[in-house]
Amino acid sequence: MQKLPIGIQSFANLRNDDCLYVDKTENIHRLITSGRVFFLSRPRRFGKSLLVSTMEAIFKGNKSLFKGLWIENNWDWTVSHPVIRLDFGGMALHTPEALVRSLMASLKEIAQAYEIVLETEDVASRFRELIHKLHQSTKQQVVVLIDEYDKPIIDNLTDLEKADKIRTILHNFYQVMKAADEHLRFVFLTGVSKFSKVSIFSGLNNLVDITLEAQFAAICGYTQAELESCFDPYIAELAQKHECSKQEAIEKIKYWYDGYSWDGETFVYNSFSTLMFFRQQEFTDHWFTTGSPTFIVNILKEHDDVKSLLEPIRMQAADFDSFDIQAINPQTLMFQTGYLTIKKKERDPFGDTMLYTLGVPNEEVNKALTTHLLASYAATSLPEVNRGCRQMMEQLLNGDALPFERSMQAMFARIPNQLHIPREAYYHSLILLWLNMLGFKVDAEVNTDKGRIDAVWTWQERVVIAEVKYAAKGAPNKLLDEALAQIHKCRYSERYAGENKRIALLGVAFAGKEIACRMEELVEPLHHRIK
Repeated sequence: MQKLPIGIQSFANLRNDDCLYVDKTENIHRLITSGRVFFLSRPRRFGKSLLVSTMEAIFKGNKSLFKGLWIENNWDWTVSHPVIRLDFGGMALHTPEALVRSLMASLKEIAQAYEIVLETEDVASRFRELIHKLHQSTKQQVVVLIDEYDKPIIDNLTDLEKADKIRTILHNFYQVMKAADEHLRFVFLTGVSKFSKVSIFSGLNNLVDITLEAQFAAICGYTQAELESCFDPYIAELAQKHECSKQEAIEKIKYWYDGYSWDGETFVYNSFSTLMFFRQQEFTDHWFTTGSPTFIVNILKEHDDVKSLLEPIRMQAADFDSFDIQAINPQTLMFQTGYLTIKKKERDPFGDTMLYTLGVPNEEVNKALTTHLLASYAATSLPEVNRGCRQMMEQLLNGDALPFERSMQAMFARIPNQLHIPREAYYHSLILLWLNMLGFKVDAEVNTDKGRIDAVWTWQERVVIAEVKYAAKGAPNKLLDEALAQIHKCRYSERYAGENKRIALLGVAFAGKEIACRMEELVEPLHHRIK
């Protein structure tokens, strides 16, 4: 089996070390021959840096690196172009001054590689000078490749004044490319956030955003066909280890790691998660732990936006451009950073715009984000959350109402007094998060012909229909009576008739900080009872 290129972002190193490479060169060829100035947004660890490195090798004419790949016989290797490649992921970005120093050093290093001496002082002028002199000395137009263009801003979002100063520096720097158009053969920029509200590229009016374009939906990440073809030996090894068929292994891999899409039709795997999974052969979180989820968790908690994880979200294309450092929309941020993805695209029946339905990509993201959110809400550690979830899972499946109630009380007892929020939505969110974490399929506020169920949790043969009641004061038993009476009166259980599942009715009551729950089993299968 070929080696897995974990952590390798250099195309040359990957090919020279005979690592596995999923051939994206046909996609790249389509892009670099269809225009001149492009922008692509993808979440972190999605292969953007390797994509940029591959483009660099193509434009420099390094044909030997592409032996056996699609582009080997579909490119003019007799022509090479000078390349300015800037990677903000490797720069010092903690202050505006550090950013300028890093840019100056990078430009100097590139100039020295082409035996060019730069004479101008400020960073924007030096960038302009480098482009002009490269074109002049090589007689070929220049290629500019910029990786993680937005990282200087993303890394400083907690200090908006600093972030705005950095935005100004980047705006002036990128403005150079507008005036240098005649010297440029190709410009490509990648990042996580969309650019329109950041006003960095206001001068680049010919910049084409390919983020949502169907023809480039698989330019990063692995499609299902690529996974099954390129990783076949690893899949066979996994099936043997887990004592299952190859198809069963594929289905489980798909459930855990597939599901990212930018057009609602082509779905791909995150490349880093996939590589780490095949290395360790363990179904667990690989991508989420490589970044810092604290910022996302705090944003969701601040906006009380737990339903983003549980219910489909509909947005228009314009909403994806709404990255504003002064007022961050949590759903837009979650989409851009990879915690939500496009599940479906359709035309608005009331207009000409396209509507996008967003959801959590896969089980890896769902479980990891839910766990961190729940730990944050309950002010407890991740190991404690995991232990509590396993215990409550057994209690719900067995119908043990009293132990389940005690587990809930223990969970809420950990929450510091100042963190309690006297709103039903806060407690409702906690319950939904907890059950989602258990592995149940959670449907919040399910509509029936007789009312709206607070939550339904399903797991294999078990269905739990829940009603949550909250009051700032009062007796929890009274609230429990009301909750269960509502379930019976509205006959919520009829929705699940004929499914041959064990159905439990669960009332949950929050009276101030007192917690109580009551569970009733429907002893007979529902389809036997309905006339």
